[in-house]
Amino acid sequence: MRSGKYACCKEQFQLCDFIENVFRTEKLFINQNQLEKYLSYQKYFSFELFEWEKFCFALHNSVYRENGTLRFPILFIYVGRGAGKNGYLAFEDFCLLTPTNGVRNYDIDIFATAEKQAKTSWQDVYDILEANKTKMKSHFHWTKEEIKNLDTNSEFHFCTSNPKTKDGGRQGKVDFDEYHAYENYKLITVATTGTGKVKFPRRTIVTTDGDVRGGPLDDMLEKSLNILSGEVPDNGTLPFVCRLDDEDEVHNKKNWTKPNPSLPYLPDLQQEMDIEYADYLQNPVANQAFMVKRMNRPPKEVIGAVAKWEEIKATNVPIDENAISGVYCVGGIDYMKTTDFLGAGLLWRVNGLDYWISHTWICAKCPDLKRIKPDLRLWESLGICTFVDAAEIPPELPCIWLENEARKRNSQILKIGIDSYRYQLLRKALLSINFSADKGYDNVKLIRPSDEMLRIPTITSGFANHKFIWGDSPMMRWCCNNSKIETSSHGNMTYDKIEPKSRKTDTFKAFVAAECVSDILDAYSAPINNISDLGVFIY
Repeated sequence: MRSGKYACCKEQFQLCDFIENVFRTEKLFINQNQLEKYLSYQKYFSFELFEWEKFCFALHNSVYRENGTLRFPILFIYVGRGAGKNGYLAFEDFCLLTPTNGVRNYDIDIFATAEKQAKTSWQDVYDILEANKTKMKSHFHWTKEEIKNLDTNSEFHFCTSNPKTKDGGRQGKVDFDEYHAYENYKLITVATTGTGKVKFPRRTIVTTDGDVRGGPLDDMLEKSLNILSGEVPDNGTLPFVCRLDDEDEVHNKKNWTKPNPSLPYLPDLQQEMDIEYADYLQNPVANQAFMVKRMNRPPKEVIGAVAKWEEIKATNVPIDENAISGVYCVGGIDYMKTTDFLGAGLLWRVNGLDYWISHTWICAKCPDLKRIKPDLRLWESLGICTFVDAAEIPPELPCIWLENEARKRNSQILKIGIDSYRYQLLRKALLSINFSADKGYDNVKLIRPSDEMLRIPTITSGFANHKFIWGDSPMMRWCCNNSKIETSSHGNMTYDKIEPKSRKTDTFKAFVAAECVSDILDAYSAPINNISDLGVFIY
């Protein structure tokens, strides 16, 4: 990397500094005999490791602390498609099954969200054994389901995506293939709780980027970038991050080695990427996978998205309770059916920032729950949603919640926004807290598509200028990222769902409803300069 022979990304140079500093400041040793023995196993494979693979392999498998523990038990490889992730994984797992690892019963499981993907590296090892039967049969026993080293009693398995079948393991190592496909931590948590029961526990994560936002990959990538920038301790994680520094770099093919350090040695891959790049130039929307998976640089803005993912993440700022205490607010409610999801929240406007506190109710009998990937029960434990074990969500729940949350902060709700088609079901419950769209009250606004259309530019600007404060609410970020801006043939824009069954939007739409009535707050958010600014209100 230091030679400048090939283009490397910022994170690769940070990795150089990081590794050099580790060896300069810590007492470590490399088991060179072990490493040489490992590398000698390349003779059984149809390929030799690239330089970057040897680099990762040595640090992950043969560098130890003074107390004999592994210095980098967790390896995160984030490279573009075609770099050879699965070949690397197959070689590493083959090595660790052998006596060279020095551990008996060192079981290895490969996990992926699809069995075919989980089996890819496992199949590579199986094929090696088949190709060298005469030599290997005295050291290994293998079937279509399991590979076992007879000298160490270590077993090698590929695993399905069902977390219920993986509990109680005693793995020495777990692998996660194509980490980008995971939408929650259910399988990951179950898979990793079995490690630590045998010596030298390891974890290897290999992946390109993908289309899931806000999931484990984004968390792992953020952690890796923080490690490389020195913001957080590494705690044994080796982050090998390869990507374009900026999406505009894609137009200079010399930069393609940034996401794929194997590219200079793979002319066929270069040819294939040339073809894909031409398709990408012709139709970037239809060929986004080139940027996402080849370049590890997802587009900054998804076509039709409510906001860029970075802008949605920027809402994760703690709510300043002192700032909103005693301040007027407005409310928003949204739901499709009371047998599904229902979202509600309160919005305060203080010093140009919109603070939003929300809650979601989930009907436990909702038939769509089995389709939904995020761990909703985890979110319930965080207090941001509630499962309702009934035939439907009682309409009184959001109304009582709005009243209580406003009272906690000594705030008065000036107005509530709700979809005009959903109002009748909540009409009586809203009236119980003195809110109604009827004359005499006029403190509930029935939101129509035309109201959304007028508000979308303001909301888009709010995201772009980081004016929304939602606190740490993964439910809100998920609902927002599930939404899209739909443009009619006449150019009218409204918010809609990206996918109706598995990607709910209710709590974000409640936020939109609150924004649609938020203009009433402007009279109260401006500083009072003199007594003539005070209004008189009679109730």
